Amino acid sequence: MNAPVTTENAELIVPEGVYAETVLSVTHYTDHLFRFRMTRPAGFRFRSGEFAMIGLMVEGKPIYRAYSIASPSWDEELEFFSIKVPDGPLTQHLQKIQPGDRVLMRKKPTGTLVLDALTPGKRLYMFSTGTGIAPFASLIRDPETYEKFEEVILTHTCREVAELKYGYDLVDEIKNHEFLADIVGDKLKHYATVTREDYPFKGRITDLMESGKLYADLGVPPLDPAVDRGMICGSSAMLKDTKALLEKAGLTEGANNKPAEFVIERAFVG
Repeated sequence: MNAPVTTENAELIVPEGVYAETVLSVTHYTDHLFRFRMTRPAGFRFRSGEFAMIGLMVEGKPIYRAYSIASPSWDEELEFFSIKVPDGPLTQHLQKIQPGDRVLMRKKPTGTLVLDALTPGKRLYMFSTGTGIAPFASLIRDPETYEKFEEVILTHTCREVAELKYGYDLVDEIKNHEFLADIVGDKLKHYATVTREDYPFKGRITDLMESGKLYADLGVPPLDPAVDRGMICGSSAMLKDTKALLEKAGLTEGANNKPAEFVIERAFVG
């Protein structure tokens, strides 16, 4: 059995340019999804929405995958939301971590789902499927998001209702947070849909956009490049289809070095 790096031997095998951090808590949401929180290195800085390379030592070698940092940049701990892949080179081991275990993290975060990559606007859409909600878990808990936008709409689409719980937990946390509750107020709207079970809101987010149901349910007008901004994170098919709809509405894709109306994260967990 391949175990995570242990406290006793971490100093011996941690690669150059890598942190070895301690797992603080693990929450299993379904057979396919879990969240974990770990210590944050004193010198580690990141922008809300960025991802880091997370890893474990497996058979004496480090294995890494890109994981969006789900905690906001001000948080004293680091949070990650992950799928469980039975045969995944990393996740088959990562899903077994326990508090006290050590997780590797490369020192340089990166990513395109950052506020700096968007031009100023009024309304920010965050389109996510599955664990693609992770970078938005960071951004919806960052006060800067609400300084830059009057309205923030988080959409989260999963196959089954149970897979939506992480998103609902995030919104409840914000509503009950000592300072975020006042900052966020009624600016955040959470739109959760499922594709394989009966639910008040059902269907792929792209279908709901095309039919206009998304906008009708939210009580907002259709996408307008003059005021609306977007961020997209999910499966490759969802990225492609959502991007096409945003471009059809007149929005242009941006990047860190060229801010525009929407951005896409193309880093995947495996």
